[in-house]
Amino acid sequence: MQRFIEVIRNIIKIEELRKRVVYTLFILLIVRIGAHIALPGVDSHLLKQAMDQQGGSDSLFGLYDLFVGGAFRNAAIFALGIMPYISASIILQLAGAVLPSIAKLQQEGEEGRKKINQWTRIGTVLIAGLTAWGTTFTLNKTAAGGGILAPGIDPYFWTIQSVLILTAGTIFMMWLGEQITDRGIGNGISLIIFIGIIDRLPYALGAEYQSVQAGGNLIVSLILLTLLVFIIAGVVLVTQGTRRIPVEYAKRVVGRKVYGGVTQYIPLRVNTAGVMPIIFAQAIMFIPNTLLSFFPDSEFIQSIAQHFNYTSFVYSFIYALVIIFFTYFYTAIAFNPKEVADNMKRQGGFIPGIRPGKQTSEFIDNILTKITLPGSIFLAIVAILPAFVSRFNVAPTFAQFFGGTSLLIVVGVALDTMIQINSMMVMRHYDGFMKGGKLTRRRSY
Repeated sequence: MQRFIEVIRNIIKIEELRKRVVYTLFILLIVRIGAHIALPGVDSHLLKQAMDQQGGSDSLFGLYDLFVGGAFRNAAIFALGIMPYISASIILQLAGAVLPSIAKLQQEGEEGRKKINQWTRIGTVLIAGLTAWGTTFTLNKTAAGGGILAPGIDPYFWTIQSVLILTAGTIFMMWLGEQITDRGIGNGISLIIFIGIIDRLPYALGAEYQSVQAGGNLIVSLILLTLLVFIIAGVVLVTQGTRRIPVEYAKRVVGRKVYGGVTQYIPLRVNTAGVMPIIFAQAIMFIPNTLLSFFPDSEFIQSIAQHFNYTSFVYSFIYALVIIFFTYFYTAIAFNPKEVADNMKRQGGFIPGIRPGKQTSEFIDNILTKITLPGSIFLAIVAILPAFVSRFNVAPTFAQFFGGTSLLIVVGVALDTMIQINSMMVMRHYDGFMKGGKLTRRRSY
């Protein structure tokens, strides 16, 4: 604790770092305020009751609400959150593996990055508009059954107004995220998602406390809290875990200087794909459950829906297989062994005992395939942990923090932010968060 207090004092001493931290906290405060400002004409209290009756956290809307920190449940102006921007980024990233024109832009450095960012912003507006229309459709449907809209409001005018407000809210959040990245600390987009998930933690702890008071087992709750600490430690280890491949560079004499002759390493991450496989798999697995909920009167459909409940064994098994598949799929897109081997060959580098070119590419691909398997299995285990924890009469909202997307995002973003603060403090000859050991930045999603 004394070590942590000393780090906080050092942060306050560094003027630039202090300003960046305060600026970041101020932007995040604006984000949280916007998550509680309801759309005009909506009774958010009645909407919350209606959403609880329609599926709560077991629906696609429940997943979305987790990412935006309850803003969707509040029908707030920031109800869409930053997810349309994430979706546009993912689409362009995947398109780079299929379309040569986008792949060429990704390799053009700063100019290519600016064009891709511009396309991402345009895609964000389009996706936000479509998502906003779907959101207002859902709210209108809820309004027809539960009277969510205030009396005397024209549904058509309200729809147009809400689509514009929700789209503008997403664009504003995208701008706030970019401001944090440029003038604050950490990745702004990731921090906005991070603060939304963390905002639900006090409510989850409160629900678990009420569950214990209502007759729950206190010893089981303490054991689960201890288990949560070990799970977080495991996520940190896997997130930072790498397999280093040595690369040697031949000596070159240019004039009177000698270049090369050093040994470097290619760090292959155990979890190269990050949180993306769980996001893809979770979105896919929630779709059947959400579609089946549209037929509440059919006994046959509801019998099928029981197998798609996130606590069922069938759901967990299929979910784990989908995560393993997407881990390999996304790793193949994010890391290209052939490109790495070609770059090494051009720069005069080689792996000891391996011929440059095709054999180097096959060697790297073989190692990447082997280390991706335990990484994908670990992701699958972390993803299905909430389903098993919920069997111990744990509050569903609290069980979500034992694994899945929320835990990986929280740990990953916290590590990235801590690394950036640590590097700024070390540059100014202050002790960082860790005196020993090394932290490495993970690739932002």
